[in-house]
Amino acid sequence: MMQNTIRCLLAALGLSLALTNGAHAADITGAGATFPFPIYAKWAEEYKKVSGNGLNYQSIGSSGGIRQIRAKTVTFGATDAPLSAEELQKDGLVQFPAILGGVVPVINLEGFTPGELRINGEVLAEIFMGTITQWNDKKLEALNPGKKLPNMAITVAHRADGSGTTFIFTDYLNEVSPAWAKAVGKGAAVKWPAASSVGGKGNEGVAANVMRVKGAIGYVEYAYAKKNKMGYLTMQNRDGKFVAPDDLTFAAAAAGADWKSVPGMGLSLVNLKGANAWPITGASFILLYAQPANVADSNEALKFFDWSFKNGKKMAEDLDYVALPDAVTKYIRESVWTQIKR
Repeated sequence: MMQNTIRCLLAALGLSLALTNGAHAADITGAGATFPFPIYAKWAEEYKKVSGNGLNYQSIGSSGGIRQIRAKTVTFGATDAPLSAEELQKDGLVQFPAILGGVVPVINLEGFTPGELRINGEVLAEIFMGTITQWNDKKLEALNPGKKLPNMAITVAHRADGSGTTFIFTDYLNEVSPAWAKAVGKGAAVKWPAASSVGGKGNEGVAANVMRVKGAIGYVEYAYAKKNKMGYLTMQNRDGKFVAPDDLTFAAAAAGADWKSVPGMGLSLVNLKGANAWPITGASFILLYAQPANVADSNEALKFFDWSFKNGKKMAEDLDYVALPDAVTKYIRESVWTQIKR
């Protein structure tokens, strides 16, 4: 009797953890970017209530998601670093954005409220290059007149895994800093030059390292900063305005995006014009096979995203993501999903 009770409890626990650790036959399987995980988790929770089908999504980083979909171990992959038209054609994949959000520089400095301190792209690049190593550096003081910055060493916290969040962040640094572009460049994984640095797995790992190390600076998707009540920096955008991260400034950055202009809709949203635009804004993308091995599973994944596009806007807003405009989701249904065998 006791063994049966334990088995029942374990079975119930397994079902409650289906989002990340397991799935029954009707569940959707996906893997990849940690950037959109909070909103995918919320969408999955609500979708299961109406459909009975859950989402088994492994938040393992964009590079892992690409590997998993190429290995055909999941129905869809998720990446913040979009694949090129050549890569999509070679692998027989289609790609579309699912959600928009912002990457935010987060800090661990006592005595400052979130957003109180300012930074620009050039100085941020110098910090991550390791050429600015102290919080009371003259360049930081010039951006923050009247603020008493501490004489404290800066520790750079970065992703240790292949990451779309890293791609968005380094894409931005590449745009605003010629020195960064020459020495480091952009990508899902780069060689971090700062001598004092620590790597973490996933947005979760970077957030944990920043919260653990006094004087640390890192970069995470904003939902992670908000959830953990982390300090963050206000940023100067391309128009010279200092803006705070939220769904409105992310939306302002994406307002003029021409998704049709890039094959696979793989558009960069960093450092775009706009007085209210957050400069490190990005999209997270979904990868599906045009000729899926399991048509039923592929169709179920499309049903999930179709439902999320129609019903998930308020949930996205509550987590400070930006849902795709109706015109964009209409284009995805008519021009992208039609490439997939149904």
